[in-house]
This record gives sequence, C-alpha cells and structure tokens, in this order.
Amino acid sequence: MQINKNQDGSKLTLVPIGRVDTITAPELEAAVVTDGIEELVFDLAQVDYISSAGLRVLLSAQKRMAGKTMKIANSKPAVKEVFDITGFSDIFTFA
Repeated sequence: MQINKNQDGSKLTLVPIGRVDTITAPELEAAVVTDGIEELVFDLAQVDYISSAGLRVLLSAQKRMAGKTMKIANSKPAVKEVFDITGFSDIFTFA
C-alpha cells in the first residue's frame, strides 16, 4: 500500500492507495500524525478494501483527534458498505 500525505497548515489529508488490511494497517497507523493537526481527512477514493484492522486505525485516529475534526472522504460503495454493516457509519463523519 502507498500513502500520500498532503498537509495544508493544520489540515492533514491521508490518501491510502490499495487495500487497508491486517498487513497494511500498521503502515497507515504510522502515517497518522496528530500533533499540530486540527483537521484530519482520510481520502479513501483509492481504497478497494478495508478490514477490521483498518477500521481500528481509523477509530484510534478519531480518539486521538478528540475535540478536533476528522473526516472520511470519497469512500467507494464497497468500502462504505463495510462502515454501514459494522455500524461505524454512525461513529465517523463522512465528507
């Protein structure tokens, strides 16, 4: 998996490319930097699959961003379905 990072002031956008699963989730977790970040966006436009390990990374990031803004953007229908089935759609903010 490749992860593109785009930082604009205190806004950080992470763009993972490929699958976010047990093998690649630690790489995504390592890319999440919250120091000095007021808005964190996960752009999932290029993610074809996300496992429970990937969901855990997103949940952990949301906890670290408490009191700040975190959004999930551009989820493909199959990926969004995972959020819906697990009930995570009610936990995260989707842009």
